Amino acid sequence: MRDRHASHGARRAREFEAFVAGAAGRLLHAATLLTAEDPDANPRARRLLALSLAHTYAGWDRLHGEDPYDRARQYLATRFAREIWHRYGVLGRGRRRPAGPLGGLAPHERLILVLRLYEGVAEEQASALLGLPVDRIRTICDRATATVLHPQPAPDRPVVATAKTAKAKAATP
Repeated sequence: MRDRHASHGARRAREFEAFVAGAAGRLLHAATLLTAEDPDANPRARRLLALSLAHTYAGWDRLHGEDPYDRARQYLATRFAREIWHRYGVLGRGRRRPAGPLGGLAPHERLILVLRLYEGVAEEQASALLGLPVDRIRTICDRATATVLHPQPAPDRPVVATAKTAKAKAATP
């Protein structure tokens, strides 16, 4: 009996290691896009990935033919959505804008854009995953895509005259 459990555990570990070897890079990239962190310095994305893989491993025996990548991606997305809800509230108050191409988007816009365009999740699946109507998913994705493709220019800062230039202008008749 003990040998059977040991061989089952070893097989489970090998299968999961093979899955991680194949999927961890893409999942880390998706997590990095979600958090809008620099790919070389992405502690939040790595934490999201570790939690997602741990959750997938915990339910490995209950997959029964289900794609483990879908399960890991689903947990990654729901964990990120829960985190942004608790961290920033509904409107994202008090958060600083991260740098990068997706940094100008709100967290929920990044989430939907990554799911729809990077991961290729259908609108209906994203709707079911996030608990939003399909029309809302479509609208947010379209708005986020337009924002990424056509970013608003930064407002011009007024030039502040220094004391030297003010004196020079005053001295000139």
